[in-house]
Amino acid sequence: MEPTINQLPGSRTEIKFLVSPEEAKPYIDETVREMSENRPIPGFRPGKAPYDEIKKVVGEMEIWQYALEKIVRAWFVKTVLQNSIETVGSPEVAVDQLVPGQEIRFTCTVGIMPKLQKLEEVSEPFVEVKEKEVKDTEVQAAIEDLRKMRREEVIKVGAGTKEDLMALDMEMKKDGVALEGGTAKNYRVYLYEDHYIPKFTEQLLGLKKGDRKTFTLPFPEAHYQKAYAGKDVDFEIDVKDIYEVKLPEVNDDFAKSLGVESAEKLRDLIKKNLDMENRHHAMEAAEIELLETLVKKSSFTEVPELLINDEVRRMFGELSADIENRGGKIEDYLSSMKKSADQIKLDMIPQAISRIQTALFIREIAKKNNIEVKQEELDAEIDRLISVAPDKETKERVSSVEYRDYVGTVMRNRKTLEFLKEKGIKNYIEIVKKLHEDEPAHEHVHGPECDHGHE
Repeated sequence: MEPTINQLPGSRTEIKFLVSPEEAKPYIDETVREMSENRPIPGFRPGKAPYDEIKKVVGEMEIWQYALEKIVRAWFVKTVLQNSIETVGSPEVAVDQLVPGQEIRFTCTVGIMPKLQKLEEVSEPFVEVKEKEVKDTEVQAAIEDLRKMRREEVIKVGAGTKEDLMALDMEMKKDGVALEGGTAKNYRVYLYEDHYIPKFTEQLLGLKKGDRKTFTLPFPEAHYQKAYAGKDVDFEIDVKDIYEVKLPEVNDDFAKSLGVESAEKLRDLIKKNLDMENRHHAMEAAEIELLETLVKKSSFTEVPELLINDEVRRMFGELSADIENRGGKIEDYLSSMKKSADQIKLDMIPQAISRIQTALFIREIAKKNNIEVKQEELDAEIDRLISVAPDKETKERVSSVEYRDYVGTVMRNRKTLEFLKEKGIKNYIEIVKKLHEDEPAHEHVHGPECDHGHE
């Protein structure tokens, strides 16, 4: 009998099966043979004992229970393939009837991939690339950063002022007990910069080398160490040295030290680079607006919980890796946000659903418009990845069938996104051409080759 397929809420499918004893017989026979091999019966060679003899040893119900796993797997896989059901995860199996010699009834309930009910297509460009004009203040801020990179720090005699750098030993205490990680030697504080503890630098102004000072300040409310956030902490300061920070003048010599012919050309180069960065950012914002608009105007069946949970786990892993790559810890991040990992994951659910829907949208656009990756394109990309792989293990992973499929999907998605951008972003071709023209002209000023020593 053909299985009965019912669609359930929450993007789940229920499949009811009825298997006759005749249909079950090959699986029963295979189970009997395996039991006979694993549990030899006197008078019979391994694997040759008949059904009745095995039944005497293990019981008839056990034979059918073992065979049921094979039957469920075979019937489920066959039905899913024949009906092109895209499942998510493993099915839940409920045995409705299992009596030796009678028909077997069981039900499989499984999550399914959400489907596009309405695909929003692009009829004409509707997204504009909004480039921001570079302001003189932005150019000046970049030059100031370059000046700080080339600064000189010269030991100073006298009191520290807002233009100076102070090196000090510091200990932080709460109720007379030193804070964990609260002791620092030769701690450098630029007195012209805001400290993470408000009014900290104000307490240092006017101090000289050899001075000692004790003062109390509250930790920020959002401090990652929850035990001290918003609480008064005692500081013991011992000034070791004070340095005058000398910034170079912005002249032709300064420009030449950075690999540029003159101060005027340095400003022009910085403005050109900032222009290109703004153009790239504007294009990225246009891409996001394009996809978000198309996905929101499309409609989807409900995303199954299992798929959402998998995407949230992936997103949380990406967040943790990003924080660690920047030298932080996920635990400190959670403390600063005053949220648990579970709360952060709950916050991620809307974005997770959006990411899943966007992937479905791109896949459907590729399918409808016959966007494919040619074998020679995929071969070339795999060869390139293998050539840059750092070790044998990575090369083997890149060469695997699974990774090849993954790379093929990524390349197809890129092609599809390019197809959408050409159709949906105004003047896209001209803007891309301009970006490509900018790339060869994009120059970098040279930073310092080494740290400046103290004089």
